[in-house]
Amino acid sequence: MKAYDIVIVGGGPAGLAAAVAARKSGTDSILILERERELGGILNQCIHSGFGLHTFNEELTGPEYAARFVAEVKRLGIEYRLNTMVVDISRDKVVTSVNREDGMFSVRAGAVILAMGCRERSRGALNIPGYRPAGIYSAGTAQRLVNREGYLPGRRVVILGSGDIGLIMARRMTLEGARVLLVAELQPYSGGLKRNIVQCLDDYGIPLKLSHTVVDIQGKERLTGVTVARVDASGKPIPGTEEQYDCDTLLLSVGLIPENELSRGAGVEISPVTSGPVVNESLETNIEGIFACGNVLHVHDLVDYVSEEASAAGRSAAEYVRGLSADGAGTVIRMNPADGVRYTVPFLIRPERMDEKMTVRFRVGSVCRDCYVSVYFDGERVLHRRRPVVAPGEMEQIVLEKEKILAHPGLEVITVKIEEA
Repeated sequence: MKAYDIVIVGGGPAGLAAAVAARKSGTDSILILERERELGGILNQCIHSGFGLHTFNEELTGPEYAARFVAEVKRLGIEYRLNTMVVDISRDKVVTSVNREDGMFSVRAGAVILAMGCRERSRGALNIPGYRPAGIYSAGTAQRLVNREGYLPGRRVVILGSGDIGLIMARRMTLEGARVLLVAELQPYSGGLKRNIVQCLDDYGIPLKLSHTVVDIQGKERLTGVTVARVDASGKPIPGTEEQYDCDTLLLSVGLIPENELSRGAGVEISPVTSGPVVNESLETNIEGIFACGNVLHVHDLVDYVSEEASAAGRSAAEYVRGLSADGAGTVIRMNPADGVRYTVPFLIRPERMDEKMTVRFRVGSVCRDCYVSVYFDGERVLHRRRPVVAPGEMEQIVLEKEKILAHPGLEVITVKIEEA
């Protein structure tokens, strides 16, 4: 069985950034396993601009952003295998995969980095009544059809869900000549970035109806229309608020789910909030030597943050295989999301192993205006930052300093919460 210092599962933006960082940290033996026919992941179909502002200080399209990391992987001589599906990861870090050339094969890894990304929630998870006619797509599938395959899914479009992919596809379908009738969102707030609401909906006169959902689908062979209704605070349709829209296409942008079937099979602890692994300050899971980063860990807004997080995972994995990591003994501080904060990444911190400064990312559970993001070391408030608005669709972050944490001996819990102004 061939052995590698680091095996990375996934060749998208997270896997590429992790590989480059690990290689630059001094690890030579690295293997990337990617199930698609080329590196780059979902970025290859994201032809709109807006990528790279944080990473490269310039505005790039998705393929341009991916190409820079792919070129770096090739320049550094990092080994990768395409069209290769990973089918199992064992607790002792044996990675089993299958492809046409090698059949089923296994490699032994000193460390494994999970970078499988996420998938879209399907219609089956929504329980919308009606037949299953042609013309119903996830927003990501429609994006691939339009941007890569050259097909226009339909002419009259309704979009359910206001996630970023749905917002971007509202603009994309309009530019291709389709008419987007509306975007309906179940929640009383949008699930996407504010800039996408402005640039993709407002600029094109596309209405966004909050607290609305699709309650019926018409058509047997091909979609002929949908019924949209307002919902109450519990998400149940309100009788008498139904509106009929004649359309031939319904795009679903109703959430992303981290791809963690392999993680669960390896025994990785999964958070019920993020549906991603529970990690410490090194982005290491509960299984020693298995790390996670990117959308498989928690769903991100910006690919720049994915690359930043993945680079940290790559450096941590490189330190682990060189034997520089601690054995896990020592102080462990628990992160406590409270009062409007749904989760934090990381979940646990070992102060002795953290960098001098560490970014903690989190999401809130609802829209809150004119508020404070506060951080408490046990009962002592150490950060109180005013924010004009926080929303579930936009990831928040704080920076913790190692020096300040070590100045609080006996610290057990760091609480992150939202407080009213």
